[in-house]
Amino acid sequence: MRCDFKQCKQEEIIDFMQEYICTLQSPFDSFLEEHILKSTFYMINFNEEVVGYYGIFKDDLLTQFYIKVPLYNKSKEIFEEIISNHPITSIFVPTSDEFLLSSVIDQDYKINKQAYFFQDSKIPIPQEKLYNSGQFRKAVLSDVEKILEVSHDFLDRLEERIDEGQIFVFIKENILLGVGLIERSILQEGYASVGMFTNENYRRHGIGRTIIHHLKQWCYSNNLTPICGCWYYNINSKLTLESAGMVTKTRLLNIQVEKK
Repeated sequence: MRCDFKQCKQEEIIDFMQEYICTLQSPFDSFLEEHILKSTFYMINFNEEVVGYYGIFKDDLLTQFYIKVPLYNKSKEIFEEIISNHPITSIFVPTSDEFLLSSVIDQDYKINKQAYFFQDSKIPIPQEKLYNSGQFRKAVLSDVEKILEVSHDFLDRLEERIDEGQIFVFIKENILLGVGLIERSILQEGYASVGMFTNENYRRHGIGRTIIHHLKQWCYSNNLTPICGCWYYNINSKLTLESAGMVTKTRLLNIQVEKK
């Protein structure tokens, strides 16, 4: 097998990336997308033809592996060569990526559960389940101090995100009840990841559910499909998202590589 790998820019394999996204059974959220976008990319060459690509985040986390269908019969050897050529210790695998999931299962690596990925069921939330007072609006820079007091380090690049229109606040009588976030997907056209943080002093009142409801409405008004995710073991976050009409059929796995 004449196969070699060459480091490249994302722009050089963008067509392959779009082909890859079209193979997925469901979308992935901004957490995985950020790791993909910050990866170092490599072209896969077979018999002097570019047949796919892969991506590695911070040298040791494999985030992408994609090859053309005619090379599927060579995928096991190509995958093993990639693993042997880099100090990879783990792999992010969304269960919607059947090809990468199968490639990993062939290796008998240890499987850890990383996150849930959610989509909107579009089932209406009963009005009595929503927090029916307060104002939901886009955040402005004068909100920064209150947001930091409530959410601590939940949000990075806060001022930049506010300038980009990603941050929303839910306020009642000058009290910040919670914060919402919308991140438009760069790789998946028409999708946006939504998230929220509720003021610890006002939890269990349906505020998180209500923020997600407003974020979903904003997305649909702007021709975006809302998606989201949460850490696999954050049960409270999962319950809040489900109560807001989000459903999950996809998991993100964190595969631990055991080199032979």
